[in-house]
Amino acid sequence: MTDAKLEADWLADADLQRILGVLSTDGEQARIVGGAIRNTLIGHPVTDIDIATTCVPGETVRRLEAAGIKAVDTGMEHGTVTAVAHHTGYEITTLREDVETDGRRATVEFGKSWQHDAERRDFTINALYAEADGTLVDLIGGRADIEARRVRFIGDPEQRIREDYLRILRFFRFFAWYGHGRPDADGLKACARLKEGMAGLSAERIWAEMRKLLAATDPSRALLWMRQTGVLTLLLPESEKWGIDGIHGLMEVERAFDWAPDAVLRLMTLLPLREEAVQGLAQRWKLPNAVRDRLVAAAREADVVADLGNRALEQRIYRSSRQAVTDRLRLDIARRGAHHAETPDLMALLAHAEAWTAPRFPVAGRDLAGLGMKAGPAMGETLRRLERAWVESGFALDRDALLEMARETR
Repeated sequence: MTDAKLEADWLADADLQRILGVLSTDGEQARIVGGAIRNTLIGHPVTDIDIATTCVPGETVRRLEAAGIKAVDTGMEHGTVTAVAHHTGYEITTLREDVETDGRRATVEFGKSWQHDAERRDFTINALYAEADGTLVDLIGGRADIEARRVRFIGDPEQRIREDYLRILRFFRFFAWYGHGRPDADGLKACARLKEGMAGLSAERIWAEMRKLLAATDPSRALLWMRQTGVLTLLLPESEKWGIDGIHGLMEVERAFDWAPDAVLRLMTLLPLREEAVQGLAQRWKLPNAVRDRLVAAAREADVVADLGNRALEQRIYRSSRQAVTDRLRLDIARRGAHHAETPDLMALLAHAEAWTAPRFPVAGRDLAGLGMKAGPAMGETLRRLERAWVESGFALDRDALLEMARETR
């Protein structure tokens, strides 16, 4: 069905129009597909533009290079080439059908049918096409689902899921970002029935989807339905006893204080913040080192009390890290709520923690060597003792005072 035109500034991009043009001659066609159309119709930002074409991958490369456009092999065996123009990538995929799948990887066959290409995709809202002039091509009712903010599998939900069990997580992720009301009943039932199939997914794919889900404006509804279907318990058994109430509190204070969505902080609300728990999750999901380290640091940090005071807060930041302390502060604020009597004091501490710059310890080994101290364990212990005294003084002791302490205790 082609009964409307897309209105978007990005459609006028010269490089995009050039790429569509070189792929749409001599009987071949190219159209924009998927997320750029969906996000434009919903009113969300567009960050990537994908293209579908009837050209087979080799022909796509030949045409791009003949036009002076860089072509990068990003999965030619599956039909995908990336065109790069002025440092911007446009993913181009040949129309295809899945002929065999094991729930993780598919063997594809290239084709010329836009209808078949649409029918092999996951959700109706991702199967909209647009011509170079913005004319919408809606072959399976995706536009109506976008208007209803409904996330719906294309065709039989169980068949779509069996083709790739990651689609269970994608169902909840897209619901978190684009859905309203209750999730599609057929899709929900299929996810519940087939959730055990996720056991074959790689840890990296699971975290990638969960990170995107947790970054939605409000992922709490999606997490609730994941829990109802048993999907969340399968992925995050720690949440079964811990519950998901913590994220509701975080959503409240995010809205109240205009905090930016933070997927890692939100993850912290879903599990007991103990080192053994976060280390276990990090290993199971193969979390990036930076994410793992942030979780561990927050788990090692204690709760923050409202009457802590700036000086004690600074000492905690110095001994731990700004990120660990501010994570704990935000969680403590979320636990109390935006209108709790202690929240203003905690918010003041948070503002101070984010603005404070840790001073540099003014004594080094060469200073102690100047006093005649030899390098070795004794010097190291002296440096640590002086640093403790400096921190406990509220960073007030200067270099001369610290060296005098070193002389007195030699």
